[in-house]
Amino acid sequence: MTSPSPPLTLYEVELAAKARLPKHIYDFYASGSDDGEALRRNVEAFDRLLIRPRVLVDVSRVDTTRQLFGWSSSLPISIAPSAMQKLAGGDGELDVARAAASLGVQVTLSSQSTSSLEDVQAVRRQVMDESGHEAPPLWMQLYLYEDVQKSINLIRRAEAASYEALVLTVDTPVLGNRLAERRTAVVLPPGMSLPNTDAPTTSPSKLPSVNRLLMNARTATEAADLLARSGSKMHSSSLTWAKTMKFLRGVTKMRIVLKGIMTAEDAALAVEHGADAIIVSNHGGRQLSSTYATIEALPEVVAAVKGRVPVILDGGVRTGADVFKALALGADFVSVGRPALWGLAHNGQSGVEDVLNILERELSRTMALAGVARVSDINRDRVGVVSRDGFGIAKL
Repeated sequence: MTSPSPPLTLYEVELAAKARLPKHIYDFYASGSDDGEALRRNVEAFDRLLIRPRVLVDVSRVDTTRQLFGWSSSLPISIAPSAMQKLAGGDGELDVARAAASLGVQVTLSSQSTSSLEDVQAVRRQVMDESGHEAPPLWMQLYLYEDVQKSINLIRRAEAASYEALVLTVDTPVLGNRLAERRTAVVLPPGMSLPNTDAPTTSPSKLPSVNRLLMNARTATEAADLLARSGSKMHSSSLTWAKTMKFLRGVTKMRIVLKGIMTAEDAALAVEHGADAIIVSNHGGRQLSSTYATIEALPEVVAAVKGRVPVILDGGVRTGADVFKALALGADFVSVGRPALWGLAHNGQSGVEDVLNILERELSRTMALAGVARVSDINRDRVGVVSRDGFGIAKL
């Protein structure tokens, strides 16, 4: 009996993952909020951009490396934070960290991970020791609660474990209307826990979190009663620019990256208030559904930032050509979330490595065919859109 052919595209990796995962787990990762409009738009908006290829350029050696904050990545690609990765398969976050470290790619760990931040750092260092090369640093994702003091312990743990940056998710004052989760709640099985939470436990609770209870509230009265009882345990809906950045600067020396910026106005405020980098993100389409794609938001954000801090894009990246297009519109890096989960579900660490290798080959090939030898040479002139009259290409 012949073994199945390895996947050649991220779409094939996702199909393999879908075949292996329980339906409610696949739906938990794959679905967006409401009717999934933002989720679909994230992917489909890339198709509106067309690459303008140049020829007779020496592309015998294509260089996909990229620098960020003084470290060198083998690709202009990082892995975005996603929760509870052991539900996808294998060793979860540990397999993702091993794959990323072995291929020189940066990872941001979710605060809702099923592996401790210390164990993930230990895995990264083990790969470094065995390979003899430096791996890109780890970043730690964070939500702030109404009682911001509840976050201090996690911040200090991350700093003590030599995480380089704190990635604050800023687009979640409440959870989006995630219908798949409302229909079938995801509960950690016995032996699986969230060791980075304020009160880690090895006894998984059958009760949904306060944030998910609020998402399930069916009336204004029910929501108000829940908020009155559990306000300090909720994702904060009262954060402000000055208050939030002052708090974070007061408790950590790590770089502060803001994830969830979608407008020029907020990008300018992020720089004004001292963010070290921003991530253009709509939470993978899991928050506000009636919004635009991250690649559509990117140009105005880049224009507002004016090169003062790095701009990273996540959402909808499914091919190396998508990476090229995001870089052409001014992103310094792109970040992928679901594709790493599909690789993990497909084949653990090797599956995540497959995802990164597919993206590397596609990006390298796209660069060669577009007449670009270095990532730094990818610019706005390299992409266009279909002209308004429906024929021909208009430069951006």
